[in-house]
Amino acid sequence: MINVLFVCLGNICRSTMAEAVFRDKVKKAGLSSSINVSSAATGSWNLGDTPHRGTQEILKNNGINFDGIYSTKITDEEFEKVDYIIGMDESNISNLLKLSPSSKWNNKVHLFLSESIDEKRQEVPDPYYTGDFDLTYELVSFGTDKWLEKITKEIQK
Repeated sequence: MINVLFVCLGNICRSTMAEAVFRDKVKKAGLSSSINVSSAATGSWNLGDTPHRGTQEILKNNGINFDGIYSTKITDEEFEKVDYIIGMDESNISNLLKLSPSSKWNNKVHLFLSESIDEKRQEVPDPYYTGDFDLTYELVSFGTDKWLEKITKEIQK
């Protein structure tokens, strides 16, 4: 089982959207028994909250289930057990590296759009501040395709 954790600042907009979208793609690819998907925050402001209403709306409009997704904060145990810890922007990456209980886990931390072919866009802007949930969804959809492709290749080895 490959464990994938999407991370953003509050775990109510970007990372919950990525969790729901990636979980949907994993299910449709028939890989639910091979890939476990979750999300977390680097901060603790929204613990226990459901995804932001803007995230919920765009997921509903695209027929993507988000049942059971709520804000949690990344734990020391997740750094050890998760195979891919994927931050949505450089600030998240910086925070993850500070929160990591050991530098030996730093190789698990990745920037979400690091698999992007567009060098101009390396981060997913936070729609909590921008209000642009459509752009976030577009980038999350693109990025999750790339991560599914990468992880599927790893499973097939």
